[in-house]
Amino acid sequence: MTARVTHGSRIGPIIAIAALLALAAAPWWTDRQGLRLLGEIYAYAALASLWNLLAGYAGLVTVGQQAFVGLGAYTLFGLALLAGVNPLWGIPAAGLIAAIAAVPVAALTFRLRGAYFAIGTWVVAEVFRLGAAQFSALGGGSGTSLPASVLAAIGNRAAREQLFYWLALALAAATILAILLLLRSRHGLALAAIRDNETAARANGIEVDRTRLAVFVIAAAGTAMIGALIFLQKLRISPDAAFSVNDWTALVIFIAVIGGIGRVEGPLLGTALFFLLRESLSQLGSLYLLVLGAVAIAVMLLAPRGLWGLLADRLGWQLFPLARRLEPRSSAPPVPAATTPAREASP
Repeated sequence: MTARVTHGSRIGPIIAIAALLALAAAPWWTDRQGLRLLGEIYAYAALASLWNLLAGYAGLVTVGQQAFVGLGAYTLFGLALLAGVNPLWGIPAAGLIAAIAAVPVAALTFRLRGAYFAIGTWVVAEVFRLGAAQFSALGGGSGTSLPASVLAAIGNRAAREQLFYWLALALAAATILAILLLLRSRHGLALAAIRDNETAARANGIEVDRTRLAVFVIAAAGTAMIGALIFLQKLRISPDAAFSVNDWTALVIFIAVIGGIGRVEGPLLGTALFFLLRESLSQLGSLYLLVLGAVAIAVMLLAPRGLWGLLADRLGWQLFPLARRLEPRSSAPPVPAATTPAREASP
């Protein structure tokens, strides 16, 4: 008999639901600045979870996810400013456009392996950035802002901030739930096999390229929707901000590395630690980045599997268990052996 749930992980769903309910009520127990900070935390947690899905499970170590952040943001701004579409409808539209664009990007970059794939995704992101800078209808290289007439379709300022907060929370929760459902399906087993040994996975009949393409498209769509919401909250966009490798890839990789690559809980812990460090050390100026680098090096040396991996190995903590384990069958009284009546002795 096999099962995923352990005694230590039974409390995980309860903690997750309680935390979700408490965070959903944040507009009533925090101010506007707190809502913006929480919304930013949700965005980075979702981005790091999607990058972890690519690198930690599909073996696709990319440094070009900012391509889809920017694509999603420019899709929303383009639809709102040029087509008069309500900006809220631009969020799912951004996911659809990014999913379509991810197919030719994958066809090009999947020909590369290892470090060449990582560099290839970064080059694609730079091509996207340069293309956006040439799009004069949206401000070219200097960017553009959403006018008040477009924002009026959403509501007043207070209503918009609450709505954006709930959208950020919903997107983050939906992203993590979708990743959990994917990894617990047979496709999750295929991803684990591909990550561990691609050659053996092919030999066992797993369609490696198709599985990786599906994950790449899913991650692109999710990343684009998050990027659209991020810049809808900012109300302004520019190529350098939308396609920033530092903001949308380097920091995301840092979060996933310190939390633990290849574990669903890793990006969540990494996001909490990153924002704790940022809020505590941001007044140090450039030294803040040096501290982040030192923390990343220390974690990679002392806990190669990330901080959550260290906790899971030593304490057995698993909030969202994925692997199946054998459980002993319940003891039952032995079944008596069948008996046959003795033959009568012949006279």
